[in-house]
Parts: sequence; C-alpha cells; structure tokens
Amino acid sequence: MTLASRARGLLPHGLALFMSAVFIDSLRYKFTDHPKTQVIFGLLNGWATDIGLPGLFAHTGLFSQYVIGSIELLASGLLVVGIAPRLRHLQAAGALAGFLVMAGAVSFHIFTPLGTDPNHDGGGLFVAACINLGASVLMLGVFRRREFGEFLARVAAIFAPAKPALVRS
Repeated sequence: MTLASRARGLLPHGLALFMSAVFIDSLRYKFTDHPKTQVIFGLLNGWATDIGLPGLFAHTGLFSQYVIGSIELLASGLLVVGIAPRLRHLQAAGALAGFLVMAGAVSFHIFTPLGTDPNHDGGGLFVAACINLGASVLMLGVFRRREFGEFLARVAAIFAPAKPALVRS
C-alpha cells in the first residue's frame, strides 16, 4: 500500500473529525444562548417575520438555535461513529445531516440580512460553514458515495418495506 493510497483512506476520517469539531465547538454558543447566537438568530427571526413567518428562528421555533444545534450534535456523533468500518453508512448519514445544516447556513448568510460577517470578526462563521459544506459534499460525493447509497436504501426500506413473496401451495 502506497503512502498516497493510505492517505486517501484516512482523509474521510480526517474530514469527519474536522466537521465534528466545528459542529461541537458551535454548541457552546447555541446551547448557552450566547449573545452572538442571540444576534444571529434574532436577525434571522426578524427577516422571517418580515416575510410572514414569525417565530421561525425564535427559541421555540422550527429552526431555533436548539434545533440546529441538536442536528449538529447528531451529525457529529454519526460522523465519528461512522469511522468504524461496519458503521460507515452512519458516517454518510452524518455527512448528509451536516450538508443540510451547512447548506442552510450558507444560504442564510448569503440571501438574508444576516450577511457573511454578522459577528464583525472577518466572516469566520461564514467561512467555517463554507468549509463544512465543502467537506460534506466531498464525503457524500467522493468518499462515502457507496455508503450513502446504502444508507438511503435502508431508509427507503423503512418507509416502503419489501413485499413478502407469495407462497404457493
């Protein structure tokens, strides 16, 4: 096994650990109702109110900091647990959860009054969201494509179980 092939085999684990670290680091802000989190979700909730969806990003809203943080926590756990060979499909599930949250985050930074630098720190939050979005795309599209298909098949089997074969007597 060459060094390059060994590195390629370890890269998805590095991406998973990096994504998990970013998600877990953000939880200290989301779960403690940090003032920076209040500003961000307050801006988003004000925007949502302006378009007729009041409370969407409020503390008890569908996309509150607690809901988003919980999804990030779930994604982190799945990404790390999925390092185990038999659980790689869970790593794909974590990457999917990360993709969905980060696609939303990047979109809200770009297309709402939130902007790319709501904390006035040089846009670090936006950059982290973009990096995690890119990492999740790499995980799903390159490194865990087969496992992602396996995960989707398992989910599909839950909602549309296979029909039992007819028994002829």
